[in-house]
Amino acid sequence: MTNTMSNGVTKSELQWKVGLINSAGKYLTAESFGFKINVSGTSLKKKQTFILEQDSQEEVVYIKSHTGRYLSADKYGNVSCEAEEKDQTEKFVVEYDKHGSGRWSFKNVAHGNYLSGNEDNFKCFAKTVTETELWVVQLSIHPQVNLRNVNRKRYAHLKDEELQVTEIIPWGKEALIILHFDNGKYALKTYDNRFLNRDGSLSAELTNDSRFTLEMRSGANSGLAFKDCTGTYLTAVGATATMKGRNKTVSKDELFTLEDSNPQVILTSLANNKKVSIRQGVDVTANQDEAEDTNKEIFQMELVVPQTEDAPAKWGFRTVDNTYWTVEPLGGIQSTARDRSNPNTQFIVEWLGDGTIAIKSNKGQYIQSRQTGQLVSVSDAVTNKEKFYVKIINRPLLLLKNEHGFVGLKSSAKAEVQCSKTNYEIIYLESSNDGHYFIKGSNNKYWRLSEDASVVADGDTPVPFLLEPKGQSVLSIKAPNGCYLKGEHNGLFRAVGQELDASMLWEY
Repeated sequence: MTNTMSNGVTKSELQWKVGLINSAGKYLTAESFGFKINVSGTSLKKKQTFILEQDSQEEVVYIKSHTGRYLSADKYGNVSCEAEEKDQTEKFVVEYDKHGSGRWSFKNVAHGNYLSGNEDNFKCFAKTVTETELWVVQLSIHPQVNLRNVNRKRYAHLKDEELQVTEIIPWGKEALIILHFDNGKYALKTYDNRFLNRDGSLSAELTNDSRFTLEMRSGANSGLAFKDCTGTYLTAVGATATMKGRNKTVSKDELFTLEDSNPQVILTSLANNKKVSIRQGVDVTANQDEAEDTNKEIFQMELVVPQTEDAPAKWGFRTVDNTYWTVEPLGGIQSTARDRSNPNTQFIVEWLGDGTIAIKSNKGQYIQSRQTGQLVSVSDAVTNKEKFYVKIINRPLLLLKNEHGFVGLKSSAKAEVQCSKTNYEIIYLESSNDGHYFIKGSNNKYWRLSEDASVVADGDTPVPFLLEPKGQSVLSIKAPNGCYLKGEHNGLFRAVGQELDASMLWEY
């Protein structure tokens, strides 16, 4: 699970990946060996990442480290991270700073004491909350998400200059929300870089009106609540379901969950240079010159079966009508399936390394585009009739992340690109018509490769890269030299990858 809540995860299983920062600015850290736990981390890496597991019955959380073990506290204030199972001593109640800083305190249910400490002196002994018992909670997730309201069961998207919670499926770039972390608080940012204010308006500047503190609710209704600077919580208001601060208490209306955003693509057949569409009905056909506002030419690629050593990944293609591609008995492709469970709705996507893909059905045959544009699964080999250009349309901005950190410029003065930055950096994506992409750094300069294959953002002319989705929100990037971009522990970001592995996969 990349983000907090993957599609299909029930509310009783909500988990939030976080870093916990104490009053001295240090991260809670679980060492990989010996169950040792301290508060000495200087940045949010793997050892500083914890999962807050919510309980479906009680308003409590469990704190699990990257080792898969839970924090527990005894009556003497000793804290350990050895428990493999959850019990009473692993239960914590979350309380929020009464002064509105957005910080949390964690009270052990069994003994009534609070977590606090610095360096190796980490205890659960305090009876009252002071500065040392307050923690900044930083979400350790990819910051581009879809935002779903628990009560309305709808997703937020940009419409009519507002964030409205009305979409059944989060569609297009308008449904992308960027979680912007700022000094212990969060702002919600649209794909075009505007912040949501508490009155529902959008602005280019980050102000107090666009900063929210996070609160978490467990029990029967689980989720996150966003509290504004006046003490009201974001909710969806009125017939347009416009997001704004309204109520001083939290109900299902004020609770949201976060989900990974699936890639949404436009496919163009090489056989006739037409875009694949369902505009004409249930038949999936390559017959359109342009992608129009109806979204009938956009398909969401959903990972159904992850790749293993023995078998390739399988994908479902979802339409804006909430149906899936399926193979009919004679091989035709129609958008009539209601779920992805049938093998006929699951496809293997082969990336051909030139900006095109071939799609193989469960029958073991490739999908071909006939002269009429009709798509049929009848081919045993890949020719131009079986090739499709792919354009990802719901990522005008890339925020690239791997286990070492975020991808961005080494400094404002240096154009070298590294992969170990603590905070996200916006990368601009321009798509071509032949499946390639041109990538710009935050300095508005194009990426290119230097002599040692490292990435530098100093170009005035575009250089083509290939983006290949490999999972629900994970992709690989192939550089002009034919190698994959690889991230290294010291922050090096170079096009040296030959055989694809985890170091070449990027959350996006």
